[in-house]
Formats: sequence, structure tokens, C-alpha cells
Amino acid sequence: VAPCKGFFFRGQEPFVADEYIERLAWRTPGGGSRGGEAFDPKRLLEEFVNHIQELQVMDERIQRKVEKLEQQCQKEAKEFAKKVQELQKSNQVAFQHFQELDEHISYVATKVCHLGDQLEGVNTPRQRAVEAQKLMKYFNEFLDGELKSDVFTNSEKIKEAADIIQKLHLIAQELPFDSLMGFCCYPLSSPGKYHDLECQLIQEFTSAQRRGEISRMREVAAVLLHFKGYSHCVDVYIKQCQEGAFLRNDVFEDAAILCQRVNKQVGEIFSNPETVLAKLIQNIFEVKLQSYVKDQLEEHRKSDAEQYLKNLYDLYTRTTNLSSKLMEFNLGTDKQTFLSKLIKAIFISYLENYIEVEIGYLKSRSAMILQRYYDSKNHQKRSIGTGGIQDLKERLRQRTNLPLGPSIDTHGETFLSQDVVVNLLQETKQAFERCHRLSDPSDLPKNAFRIFSMLVEFLCTEHIDYALETGLAGIPSSDSKNANLYFLDVVHQANTIFHLFDKQFNDHLMPLISSSPKLSECLQKKKDIIEQMEVKLDMGIDTLNCMIGQMKHILAAEQKKTDFKPEDENNVLIQYTNACVKVCGYVRKQVEKIRNSMDGKNVDTVLMELGVRFHRLIYEHLQQYSYSCMGGMLAICDVAEYRKCAKDFKIALVLQLFDTLHALCNLLVVAPDNLKQVCSGEQLANLDKNILHSFVQLRVDYRSARLARHFS
Repeated sequence: VAPCKGFFFRGQEPFVADEYIERLAWRTPGGGSRGGEAFDPKRLLEEFVNHIQELQVMDERIQRKVEKLEQQCQKEAKEFAKKVQELQKSNQVAFQHFQELDEHISYVATKVCHLGDQLEGVNTPRQRAVEAQKLMKYFNEFLDGELKSDVFTNSEKIKEAADIIQKLHLIAQELPFDSLMGFCCYPLSSPGKYHDLECQLIQEFTSAQRRGEISRMREVAAVLLHFKGYSHCVDVYIKQCQEGAFLRNDVFEDAAILCQRVNKQVGEIFSNPETVLAKLIQNIFEVKLQSYVKDQLEEHRKSDAEQYLKNLYDLYTRTTNLSSKLMEFNLGTDKQTFLSKLIKAIFISYLENYIEVEIGYLKSRSAMILQRYYDSKNHQKRSIGTGGIQDLKERLRQRTNLPLGPSIDTHGETFLSQDVVVNLLQETKQAFERCHRLSDPSDLPKNAFRIFSMLVEFLCTEHIDYALETGLAGIPSSDSKNANLYFLDVVHQANTIFHLFDKQFNDHLMPLISSSPKLSECLQKKKDIIEQMEVKLDMGIDTLNCMIGQMKHILAAEQKKTDFKPEDENNVLIQYTNACVKVCGYVRKQVEKIRNSMDGKNVDTVLMELGVRFHRLIYEHLQQYSYSCMGGMLAICDVAEYRKCAKDFKIALVLQLFDTLHALCNLLVVAPDNLKQVCSGEQLANLDKNILHSFVQLRVDYRSARLARHFS
């Protein structure tokens, strides 16, 4: 049907009524959509009516066409359904025919199988009869003593001859010897011919192996599989494999290369390659490796413990590494247990008493390292106190000066050596490594603890602890002049050494005992060592007395009474006194030394103690003099310098004490009318009035009635 006038089709675009009306009005003359034209409603209405009629006609036509198509579709659907029903009936008939055919095929197959069984039942006895006839023929040749058959005379048919002789040999063995037939068959049952053929086959296998003929070796091995000498064939193969295989110095590498080569070859020759390869490995371990290990260890077992332990560790490690490589091969079901037993068989006699040798060597070696060091210093070790921690704490509480009696002169020697420590730690590290490798897993924690005990004895007790005791004994008395404070050097070195000791504890001992009850025992032992050393370091607080004593000597030698009461008040050219300069220089050196010698909270603790004592010394020193106005100003300058020195301590309490002391010194120069105001200031308000009064009394003008009146 052609579209009506003014009705537009635009492909797949949807129909829009408003747009359609607009177009229609635009096309209609007088519709008012064109510019310049007069609007004619009648004409537009007429045009709309005509278009509506056209659309109605079109709708009727389309409706008729739709009804026609629906009728046609229904008709075709009925025809298609009928055709499907006919096809289903045909398919059902075909399926029935297929079932009948399948049943017929099954029936025929059953008949064929039954016929085959019958034929086999007839043929099998016939074949057996033929084979029996052949065996009887060969049997007659043996009875006659003349082997005429080609199978016996042709060397290329040795496989068939071996099969025949094997069968005749088995038959002859089943017959009783006292019977006539048994007596006649005795030549077959005796080892003679059987053994000769067996030897001939083994010789053929050996020749083929030397020529490298794998296929021939496989054939002969398959024949020998049913003979008693099959194991001898395997032994010959293993023996010949090792010829020329161990020519280098590294027997372990040679063994690995040999096993790698045989592993590729043995599967092509034998029907049970895993058994043959396992037997080869067993032979290598029990013959080659065991002999090599014995030669290497027995040479040094009694004469050189160090070399013996090194060789034992090296050989055991290389053997276990070889075992790890062999784990890649197929050796049967439980190859891990198999290889472990081979290793144990080689080393069991050496591992049983390993730890005793280790401890004995470690003890003698450590003692030698220490003695060699003390000999190099031309020093004879003194006996040190053996009291426990409680005894040390009691000595600390009572501040008894030192366990070694009167002060001794160490000539600046700390008796601690980095080389000695490194040697001891290196020996112990190697001992831990050997212990980890050579100890039975059940004995590992116990053995590791014994090695750790040796380290504690020789490093901590015999070296560090002895140095601390000697350092304590070398601390001079507080009234000594020009005393050298070497104890701080001892503390510094002991602190460094103990960090190395702690690192070895964590790196090498902990992995060996982390999952055993020995862990708590080792941690407690380490804790006791630390506590014992800390107590002795606390006892070294007497070093601070020496420092204070040195400061006293400096002040007594350098400070003059005229410093704070100069004869000419108007001619004072110095900013602070010479005594102050020297004391501050000395204090700064000691603070730096303490920081370098200690770490952690120990630094703050010692510096606080020194700072408090330093303050007390300056406080008491200042109260020994009388101060003029200019002398008071100089004292304030000195205290200001002391306060700068106190800042190096980085301890709040010490700085606060010197701030207060500086405020007290202001009382030496303040005008009498301002004394009460200064005393009530922030820094002095909380001080005892007697302390304030004691400082005011140091003024040269204190006796004046005016000053006494203002301060009262």
C-alpha cells in the first residue's frame, strides 16, 4: 500500500504524532506555518479531515493483511505439528529396530567368545604337548651326552638354550634321586651345566657392558632374571660401573656424577632399576665413603682435636649433601630412611662421643686464647671473688671498696681485648654450627647449652668479669692526685663486648633451643650474668668519688681568696676564674667519657649522680670565701660557666640545681634594699631561710647594720 500524502516513513525511526501534525500543517497552504501566508482554518480543517480518512483506509488495509497472515501462520503451524508427530513415530520404529539389532549382536558375540574359549582349551594342551615333546627331545640329548640341537651349538641362541636348561633344571630338581628317573636326571639337577650356562651368560653381560651395548645387556639381564645368579649379574654391573669413576680427589662429587650416569642407564637394562641403583648407592657408601671417612678422621682423632672436628663436620656435611642429591632418584618406597641408615652406619662411632670432644676442645682452646693474651701483657691473673649476686649486692650496699683488697695500679690496661673476644666468639660460633649439624635432634638443646656454658665461663667470667674486678681494684681513692680513671674504659669495652655476646646468643644459640625446656634455663643464665655485671658496674660508682676528688684538687690549687675579694675593685679584667676554667674542662671530658662508655639508661643514671655531686662540690666551695661586690660578680660569672657545663649533662635536675645556685649568687651583689625582694623571687622562695642567710653572710659588707637590718 502506498503511503498517503503527507505521511512520511523514516526507516526505523519511531512515529511522533506532534511532529507529523506540524509537517502536515507546514505543507498545507494557509496552514499558517509559512511566513507571509494568511492563516486559513477551514482549509487546514479540510486537510486534516482528508488525512484522517486516508489513515483510516490505510488502517483497514493493514488490518486485513494482518488477519490474512495470522490465518496463514495457523495453517502452517498445524502442518508442522502433524509432520513432527509423523517423525516421532518413525523414530520410535527405528529405535525398536536398533534394540533388536543390539540383542542380535550380543548373542553373536557370546557365541564367538564361547567358541574362542573352546579353541583355546584345545590349543593350550596342544601347545603344552609340543613344548613337552621338545623338552623330551632335549632331555634325550642330555641323557645321550651329545647335544646336537642347533639351540645348544649356536652361540647366538644362548637365550633359548638358557630357557630350556632352566626348565629342565626345575623338572630334574622335583624328581626324587632314589628313583630311576631321578637318577637318570641327576646330570640336569646337578650344578654343572646350569652353572656353566649361568657363568656364560654373566660373561656375555660383562663383555656387552665393556662394549657399551645396552640392548645386549638388557637381553642377557632378562634371561638371567630367572637364574640364581641374577644378583651376581647386578654385582658385576655395579663393580664395572665404578671402574675409573673415582679418580679425582673429591670422592663425593665423583659419587654424585656416577649415580647420575647410572640412573639414566639402569632403567634401559634391568626390569627393577630402583633396586639396582639402591644397591649401587649402598656399595658406594659402605665401601668408598666409609673407607674415605675413616682415613680422614682416624688420622687426627687422638692427636689434633681441632682438625678432627673440622674434618668430621665437613665430611658429615658433604655426605648429607650427597644424600640430598640422591633423593632425586627412584630408590624405592622409603628412600629417606634408606639413606639415613647408610649415613648413620658411617658416622655412628664418631657421633656417639662428639659433644665430649667438642667441649674438651672448646675448653682447652678458650683457656689457651686467654692465657696467650695475658702472657702478651706480662700479666699474672689474680684470684677474684667468687661470691654470688647477693654477695655483690651486699658489697654495693655497704660501699665496701673493692674485693681485691687495696687499690692496684693497672698502668692504664683494661685487660679486655677485642681480638680475644672475636676469637672466643668465633670458636663458639663454629661449635654451635657443628653442634647443629652433628647432634641428634633429641640431644641438640642439651649440647647447645653445654657450649653456651663454656662461652659464659671463659668470655663472661674469666675475661669480662675478671676485667671488671681488676678495674674496680684499680680505682684510686678520692684523695689521690692526678688519678687516671681507667674503669670507664673497662666499662666501655665490657659494654661493647656484651653486645657481641648478646648478638651471638640471639643469632646462633636461640634457633637451637627455641622450642625446648633449655630455653628458659639459658635465658635465666644470661639474666644472672647481666645482673652480676650490672652490680659490679654499680660498684664502680666510686669512680665518681675520684672525679669529685680531682675537682677538689683543681679548686684547691687554682682558686685564690683574692679572686673574690680583689685588692683593686676597679681593675678586674677576667670574665671568670682560672679554677672555673680548669674544672669545667675536666668535667666536660668526664661527661664525654661516660657517654662513650655506657649506653641506655645507665648514662642518665651515672650523669645524674655525677651532676648532683658536682653541684654539691661547687656549693660547698663557694661558701669558703668572702665576696666583695666585684668578687660577687665574678662568682656569678663562674657559676654561669658551671651552669653551661651542666647543660652538657642533659639532665633536668642537674640544670635546675645550678639555676638555683646561680640565683643564690645574686645575693652576693644585690643592693641591701632589694634583698627581701630577691629572696622572695621564683627560684629562691621555696629555699630554707638558713640557706639564704648563709649566702648573705658571705658578703664583706654583711656586718654593716644596714644590711643586717634589711635581711632580718
